[in-house]
Amino acid sequence: MTMLDMPFGAAVLADGGVRFRFWAPGQEDVRLVLPERDVKRAMEAGPDGWFELVVNDATAGDRYLLELTDGTQVADPASRGQAEGVTGPSLVVDPRSYTWCHAGWRGRHWAEAVIHELHVGTFTEAGTYTAATQRLGHLAELGVTAVELMPLADFPGRRNWGYDGVLPYAPARAYGTPTS
Repeated sequence: MTMLDMPFGAAVLADGGVRFRFWAPGQEDVRLVLPERDVKRAMEAGPDGWFELVVNDATAGDRYLLELTDGTQVADPASRGQAEGVTGPSLVVDPRSYTWCHAGWRGRHWAEAVIHELHVGTFTEAGTYTAATQRLGHLAELGVTAVELMPLADFPGRRNWGYDGVLPYAPARAYGTPTS
């Protein structure tokens, strides 16, 4: 298992399809809902409260919800994307689809690190990932050698310090997408 693989959430499989895995020990059953396809399928109950389902024709970009025993539909707490906000459907994201520009770069020694904690929403007037990337040269001129994006968990609303983020694996949609 690599850093890109998580034992929960939606994982795009190498041979096609998506594995959905959700921990809900207090639930009798859980259903996966694909609202754009009008599909609702029972997830298989496993040990220790885990529910799992592989959907062979699901792909990155599909939106999904998890339906609890009482019919309540919730976003996946391990969602990697929330296109409609924290209460909307989760988004299947394939982290392997990103093409690294400098695949051979291995970082630098900690002794050389000058870290800037960057709040995306306040770093530029636009408050987006794209606007932040356009100012990285300025940070380098100041001597900054590393940037820590603070905090990124998606949150309700347009602006927020993010420390009360709701979905820790989903970058805040208010800032744009990490690849745009």
